[in-house]
Amino acid sequence: MKTHERRVGTVSRGIRCPIIREGDNLAEITVKSILEAAQDEGFELRDRDVVAVTESVVARSQGNYAGVADISADVKAKTGGGTVGVIFPILSRNRFAICLRGIAGGCRKIVLMLSYPSDEVGNSLVSIDALDNAGINPYSDTLSESRYRELFGSNPHEFTGVDYVSYYRGIIEESGAEAEIIFSNRPETILGYTDTVITCDIHTRARTKRILREKGAATVLGLDDILNAPVNGSGYNSKYGLLGSNKASEDKVKLFPEDCRPLVLDIQKRLLDACGRKVEVMVYGDGAFKDPQGKIWELADPVVSPAFTDGLRGTPNELKIKYLADNEFASLSGDALKEAISGSIRAKAADLKGDMASEGTTPRQLTDLIGSLCDLTSGSGDKGTPVILIQGYFDNYTSE
Repeated sequence: MKTHERRVGTVSRGIRCPIIREGDNLAEITVKSILEAAQDEGFELRDRDVVAVTESVVARSQGNYAGVADISADVKAKTGGGTVGVIFPILSRNRFAICLRGIAGGCRKIVLMLSYPSDEVGNSLVSIDALDNAGINPYSDTLSESRYRELFGSNPHEFTGVDYVSYYRGIIEESGAEAEIIFSNRPETILGYTDTVITCDIHTRARTKRILREKGAATVLGLDDILNAPVNGSGYNSKYGLLGSNKASEDKVKLFPEDCRPLVLDIQKRLLDACGRKVEVMVYGDGAFKDPQGKIWELADPVVSPAFTDGLRGTPNELKIKYLADNEFASLSGDALKEAISGSIRAKAADLKGDMASEGTTPRQLTDLIGSLCDLTSGSGDKGTPVILIQGYFDNYTSE
């Protein structure tokens, strides 16, 4: 008997949910929303479907917030509150501005050192062509704010229109601290100004901390060391501190969610009990992809997924169909080609590392790939779909 041939592969659905508030039972809401969507839209859950919940609503349900005053208190306690170097922040009103306001509120003076020509995630302060024309080497040269202005003038962000040099200076001064701004890509440059440093880079922070300590800094902190414990009853993140935080209001940040593992296991169990399907579950934040126009790398969170069920560990193990079609089975066509490729997929090894037929497949973690798909599906605006259901992600050309 001929089996039914599937015509659809991976499907990503945004699931609309109620507005999540602090204290809400997010696991219950997530499962109810998915089951209602399945009934209304006429689809069924299958084993190895993926349910993903955005970190934003996880943190909101946890009530994981902190105020500017909490940040200031923690910074003052950990730095002494004198002259503090704040280095390598990203250029973001949403991600860093409120953090800077809190940091400046706990210090007498901030020496703000910006990486250039762009920040860590690609937000530009000046074009590379402009550096070339001015004869500036960003790997070795340090610029003062006045020298930067003399050479490059004002450079509003392409998308936001904000001049971040002026904007960050204003935040520091409005917070009651003295501000000095310099431009350098060498961590040790800041030690010519102060030996107390908060490094604000995300993915390179371990290296930056190591260099600063090796070069003699007295106090070295990262954003992950600020609010890594409660301050006056505030929210916190024990692993990431202020990393992954977002602006909640003019004087409050929403922190990256704390300890999400129980949530993903709870959702997995509830769905298994409700419909007998073992789905995988993850919490996701920023996707890991780069915008070709603005040159911005999206990943401003410390990780794409802070928690996930065990079935999402590892990387894809896939053969490249176009490689097989163009090489091993170049002489075949039609049904013969289809059967030959299907046979190769069915017989593929459990680990294809080093196999030419897998060359060009994406060697990235499953959670980074799936989280990026989720982020693109849900967006960051008004879609109202903080839960994503992905079906067929683990299928291949032979799945029926």
